[in-house]
Amino acid sequence: MRTFLLNILLLTSSFLFAQDSTFVISLSEYLGYVKSFHPIVKQANLVINESEAKLMKARGAFDPKIEVDYDRKKFKNTEYYDKLNAAFKIPTWYGIELKGNFEENTGDFLNPESSVPEDGLYSVGVSVSVARGFLTNKRMAMLKQAKLFVNQAKNDRQLLVNNILYQATLTYFNWLKTYNEKRVYEDFLNNAQVRFDGIKKGYEVGDKPAIDTLEARIALNNRKLNLEKSRIKFIKTSLELSNYLWLNENTPIEIQEGIIPNIYTFETIDNTLNTSALDIENLNLEEHPKLQSLDYKFQSLNIEKRLKLNNLLPRVDLQYNFLSQTPEISRSFSTSAYKSGVNISVPLFLRKERADLKLAKLKIQDTEFEIQSTRVTLKNKINAINQELDSYVLQTNVTNTIVDDYSKMLSAEERKFFLGESSLFLVNSRESKLIDAKLKAIDIENSAFKTKANLFNVLAASAL
Repeated sequence: MRTFLLNILLLTSSFLFAQDSTFVISLSEYLGYVKSFHPIVKQANLVINESEAKLMKARGAFDPKIEVDYDRKKFKNTEYYDKLNAAFKIPTWYGIELKGNFEENTGDFLNPESSVPEDGLYSVGVSVSVARGFLTNKRMAMLKQAKLFVNQAKNDRQLLVNNILYQATLTYFNWLKTYNEKRVYEDFLNNAQVRFDGIKKGYEVGDKPAIDTLEARIALNNRKLNLEKSRIKFIKTSLELSNYLWLNENTPIEIQEGIIPNIYTFETIDNTLNTSALDIENLNLEEHPKLQSLDYKFQSLNIEKRLKLNNLLPRVDLQYNFLSQTPEISRSFSTSAYKSGVNISVPLFLRKERADLKLAKLKIQDTEFEIQSTRVTLKNKINAINQELDSYVLQTNVTNTIVDDYSKMLSAEERKFFLGESSLFLVNSRESKLIDAKLKAIDIENSAFKTKANLFNVLAASAL
């Protein structure tokens, strides 16, 4: 943590004071800034916060409730009725609800069935759904689904964060590529400048013809032009990189001159992207966040299907309440004084219920197909990327050999030129071939880096 904060301070000081010395920011440090402060990463955390809020909401369906119903009518000094009904209800997991009630009714025109003792009437009882809503009901289903949604949200968050890290990694690789290209043109500009100065002096003493100075100057200006183009490309990628760098949620950072990428990224990329221990044969795709997210979705749809299946049953609600004038005496509640009821209802054709069940089954089938397709797609993508990486290893070795050979040929041609056995045209030709080979090597390295990043994105691994 101290190293991380120190790097932030160094980076900030470089921005503020525009120092001439360079400061190298590695891929792991760069991704550390992205993971800690980028707004989209912070936004991904809201997915979990939303799921936790929905879980709290689902649990609220089981909260005890107090209900008070008061109704009074008075006209021309006559009290028609004054009715008070207060209840305390406790929902339980299954279709059972515990209930305590107090009822007090008075008035000159009170309905006889509402007559209660002068001090009111107390009751305790239970209501039960014995068919639809007993083993499963909407509030039970919502709570189970909300718990699954929390786990699903964690996997979805990892996918969202992984995607922003993937985009940020590609941007870093483009930044590194343009920086390496700029270094190549800087090196060969120095060579062209030294060569031009030497030929010019040779012309001044009569050892070189004037045409050689002209050709050397053309080569020098071409190198300057190429360097300027590469410099502009490097500035553009630096600004693109700045889109992912923040010191906090409200303070973006702009990469300034003197901040450079790590040219030895190839040696640390596997550890940084956590792709070093890839074993395709023993890779457990079921642990992939995408498949786990789909599995939680599948479980949630199964809960919904069971709810829809339960809705095919008739609704049979029973309630039974013990009545008492003296609730402080527990023995006063007996079966001799009670209030009970039953409510039965069932649609004749059940068309809505049967349609809901069919739709739930179709959603499950759709998710099953998606899981199968995702599993095969992930496996094929990983296999393809692995073969592509093997190819880039071969291409890199061949390209490095070509660069070494062109370097030797250029050195030999330069020695022959200064001995008078070659021409400046051949030297420039050899040098152009070497530049092309080095740029090709940089391009192949960049493609290999992007393939590594693609593997990181497909695996949805966590960057170090």
